[in-house]
Amino acid sequence: MLYKILTVAGLATFEIYAAIPAGFAFGISPWIIFFATVVGGLAGVFVAAFLGKQIQQYVSKFRKPKVKKENKNAFIFKIWEKYGVIGLGFFGTLTVGAPVSIGVGTGLNVSIQKLLIWCCAGVITRCALFTVLGHYGMKLIN
Repeated sequence: MLYKILTVAGLATFEIYAAIPAGFAFGISPWIIFFATVVGGLAGVFVAAFLGKQIQQYVSKFRKPKVKKENKNAFIFKIWEKYGVIGLGFFGTLTVGAPVSIGVGTGLNVSIQKLLIWCCAGVITRCALFTVLGHYGMKLIN
C-alpha cells in the first residue's frame, strides 16, 4: 500500500492528471489520493521554483539553442495580462500546471514568493477538484 501511495505522490510531482486516475486504479481511498497528490504537487512546485535554473542549465548543455519567438497570443500570456500574479499562479496552475506557470513567471520577472503562494493554492484546489470528480465518476461507473 505504501508503494502505491508513493507512486501517486511521485506522479503528482510531474502531472496531477496522471496521479489521480492512478490512485483510483490502485484502489486507494479518495482522501489518501487527495493528500498524496497535494504532497506530490507541492513538491513539484518547489522543485520547479528552486531548481528550475539549474535544471535548465543542465539540459541546455545537451540541446542546440533554438531561436525563440515570443507568442504574445498564447493562453498563459493572456492570463498574465488580465489577472497578473494571481492569475498566473492560480489559474495557470489549474489549466497548464505549476511548472509551466513558474517558468513563465520567471521569464516575466515575477516575485517568486508571491507566485509560490498562488501556485500552492492552485495545486490544492486542482487536487481537490479532480479527486472529487474522480470519486463521483467512479461511483457512477460502479
